[in-house]
Amino acid sequence: MSVYLLRRLIQAALVMLAMSVIVFIGVYAIGDPVEILISPDADQMERARAIAALGLDKPLWQQYLSFLGNALRGDLGRSFVFNEPALKLIGQRAPATLELAFAAMFLAILVGLPLGLYAGLRPDGVGAKAIMAGSILGFSLPTFWVGLMLIMVFAVQLGWLPSTGRGETVEILGLRWSFLTMDGLAHMAMPALNLALFKISLVIRLTRAGVRETMLMDFVKFARAKGLSPRRVIGVHVFKNILIPVVTVTGLELGSTIAFSVVTESVFAWPGMGKLIIDSINVLDRPVIVAYLMSIVLMFIIINLVVDLLYSVLDPRVRLESK
Repeated sequence: MSVYLLRRLIQAALVMLAMSVIVFIGVYAIGDPVEILISPDADQMERARAIAALGLDKPLWQQYLSFLGNALRGDLGRSFVFNEPALKLIGQRAPATLELAFAAMFLAILVGLPLGLYAGLRPDGVGAKAIMAGSILGFSLPTFWVGLMLIMVFAVQLGWLPSTGRGETVEILGLRWSFLTMDGLAHMAMPALNLALFKISLVIRLTRAGVRETMLMDFVKFARAKGLSPRRVIGVHVFKNILIPVVTVTGLELGSTIAFSVVTESVFAWPGMGKLIIDSINVLDRPVIVAYLMSIVLMFIIINLVVDLLYSVLDPRVRLESK
């Protein structure tokens, strides 16, 4: 296990290094934040001082080496707009995005697994066909349109839920969390559901396909021949085997949910990282953009590592140790 972890950590470091080059060049080679941040009425002396203060007067390779050296010390630069460390801004917005993403994935598993299991066990039933038709809608409907419809129905017409914002929060370890208050949960309900619809459809189809494939396996037929109850056959032999692909895809989808929650956060005015990155792109706040992208890469690496470790728990045939 230690050899495997060491190898994965080395791979993660190389991936982070490669991504830092790609992200830095991609972000810093496009556009000129000076044209946005500095008044058009400023003279050449003021522009020169501002460019030097932002560190944009150096060649690109020198800017990257300076960025890399600071990044090794945990400093990804200061925001051009807020004049605060970029990582501090990301850290302030990260709890909002993380709790929204985890809530969406929790809903996807809570709803998708039972529905997919039912659709796989009774594929010709009316209920199973209705579930699969609903999953197609979950894939097809645009996220922004669903969000607007949720606001129109549950906030405007029925008045059951608040339409925007994060609601009341509680501070834990210096971070603000809204899922610990009833008002926060009420504000989270619609954006979490909006973000979860696509994931629910994905889990349903994955679970159904896994059940249909596993039910034809010899070990399931042997378990039935031994006289085991249908509940035990499904709960022990079928369910445990379909969890492996579900865990794999769910883990990767968690990363994508965190990274691509921009639309949902914009529709519901949810103050997370997605809204921050949109605002930063509009003003070409390069340090914040780079810090956000590097944070997302690190999250994907950590999630992939956790998913790989879960393999050994779900399937003892998977060997993590090096030969």
